[in-house]
Amino acid sequence: MKKIFIAVLFIVLPLWAQDAAAPDTSKPAPPWKHSLVGSLLGNQVTYSDWVQGGENAIAWNSLLDGKSVYEVGRNNWSNTYKFAFGRTRLGDKGFRKTDDRIELESVFTYKMNVYINPYVAATFKSQFAPGWTYDDKGVGTKVSKFLDPGYLTQSAGVGYQFLPQAKIRVGAALREILTSDHVRFADDPKTSKIEKHVIEGGMESVLNVDWKLSKNLLLTSVAEWFGAFKDMKRTTLRTNSTLAASVSKLVTVNFNVQTINEPRVSLRPQLKQTLGIGLNYSFF
Repeated sequence: MKKIFIAVLFIVLPLWAQDAAAPDTSKPAPPWKHSLVGSLLGNQVTYSDWVQGGENAIAWNSLLDGKSVYEVGRNNWSNTYKFAFGRTRLGDKGFRKTDDRIELESVFTYKMNVYINPYVAATFKSQFAPGWTYDDKGVGTKVSKFLDPGYLTQSAGVGYQFLPQAKIRVGAALREILTSDHVRFADDPKTSKIEKHVIEGGMESVLNVDWKLSKNLLLTSVAEWFGAFKDMKRTTLRTNSTLAASVSKLVTVNFNVQTINEPRVSLRPQLKQTLGIGLNYSFF
């Protein structure tokens, strides 16, 4: 029995020593993590000798939603980019724009602790194509275009994550509004001078929610508030919320609601609601 024990010991010890001396070949997690999701929603109706009445229609909407995050130690650099464009045609009225968004955001956060962390951020918002309004006779008037308006905001402050699915940041901000032809987005009606470019210092607060309600149901929401130091009563509030349901690997249902409350542009709150079913593809 003693001889068997010694034989086993001579076999096990070299194997244990070899494992202990073997270098750790596991690779550290890469500093960058990327995600990119695209969707295409569409609808088409055609009539021929349809006695109940109706008009031919075609509509489509595309969305590209991406995120790149760099995280090493206490440093977190998050970059998000959203591009959307859609058009529709009803009868012989020609194609009209239904969605047009360019939204970029870059936020660098230094993680001091689990909850409260300082940050610096920059955001940019504009559109791709001209926007039109139409009267009762179908006559269109161009009211916006690329970089007209354009919104650029730089901010610095403190972020607080009160839930794993939600975080808020509050800080001082500098907002720039760029226009060229459509000055109503930048002009102050209280002055006689027509302002095409406005730079305002103020306070900013941004609430981000990314909540997976179930395996196939995701809620994402952003609420952005800005108040200029010179007139804190005239604040701007923008919200953008999307409820996405995955029917299958490639088919999704998206319900989106956007609101804009900006007294400089309109005294009444602006609202846009979109419901779409279509293809959804994750590139990486």
